[in-house]
Amino acid sequence: MNAPLYEQLFQYVIDEMRTGNLKVGDRVPSEKELAERFNVSRITSKKALEMLQQAGFIERLRGKGSFVASVPADQGRDDNTAAEPMKLARVLIGVIVPDFSDAYALKMVQAIEEACAEANLFIVIKRTYGSQSIEKDAIQTLVALGIAGLIVFPVHGEYYNPELLRLVLTGFPVVLVDRRLKGISASSVYTDNARASQQLTRYLLDKGHSHIGFISPPAENTTTIEERIEGYQNALHERNLNGEFEHIFSELYSTLPTAFDSEHIDEDTKTLRRYVQANPQISAYIACEFNLALLLRRVLTSLDLQNEVVCFDSPDSPVYPPVFTHIKQNEAMMGRQAVQILLEHMNGLTTPQMVTVDFAFVEAKGEA
Repeated sequence: MNAPLYEQLFQYVIDEMRTGNLKVGDRVPSEKELAERFNVSRITSKKALEMLQQAGFIERLRGKGSFVASVPADQGRDDNTAAEPMKLARVLIGVIVPDFSDAYALKMVQAIEEACAEANLFIVIKRTYGSQSIEKDAIQTLVALGIAGLIVFPVHGEYYNPELLRLVLTGFPVVLVDRRLKGISASSVYTDNARASQQLTRYLLDKGHSHIGFISPPAENTTTIEERIEGYQNALHERNLNGEFEHIFSELYSTLPTAFDSEHIDEDTKTLRRYVQANPQISAYIACEFNLALLLRRVLTSLDLQNEVVCFDSPDSPVYPPVFTHIKQNEAMMGRQAVQILLEHMNGLTTPQMVTVDFAFVEAKGEA
């Protein structure tokens, strides 16, 4: 499948830099010039230039145009260079995650550590707490430490982190987990969230629920949430329930890494209460995350309601059954796959790999 047009323009300018046709300080073709040269819209050329600016490769000066600020390194590496890190007695890699808990991401981090130990890799783990600035600083610090590769669980955000984007574009060994960067060719390991969400929605529809709410944090260019919303909409569309799309509510913040922040919990409790009371026709809800499902259940109980709630992920317990019917992501497989792909990149593989890991559907017996 062809890359999006804005990505093709982005890559064209990058290639011009790598071949020396554009050097630091040179003027980059304008939005209008790129649009006319490639027969695309100004919106497309503008997005390509914005991505280049975001990655730090160009500087845009009002009234003057865009100019090359830095040139990406050549992605090609000879065999000796590619193999050199693996000759070290101790090879260090970085692992960056927003946070982890028994509800989600803990098993992934454990699997990454185990797979790294088996490969004689040592890891440095950094939590970003959902902050792009901390994520940026972590990337810079880990690279300065001399890591040979990086596994990143990106934070939510409307824009890609420029440091992460720069590493990907310069060919540094990077693997993303849990989500993808749309339009950017970076190796990623993730769940087929659209299919999983579609299955959850079909489950509720098959039980007779025709008014189903969907609650989540803001999507903000986060593929995980966007795809879960897409799957929910696809299932409703199959049953000609397109009018139900208005029941998507994505203004919640009690999610990792702020799931137990009292300020977010109090605010989301009030917000959810208003949402539930304003939509009495909704008989079931899909929560994008386990912690949001818990919060919603508490709100429903306070209103003396017994609406059904399903969600993504749930802590495992050898004693207690799951609280909610849920999609169980294979975190351990995601972690191990990420390490395997990273090893291949560290050994010279330059082709990005997009790997979807299967999930399980777990029904909570006896749920209302």
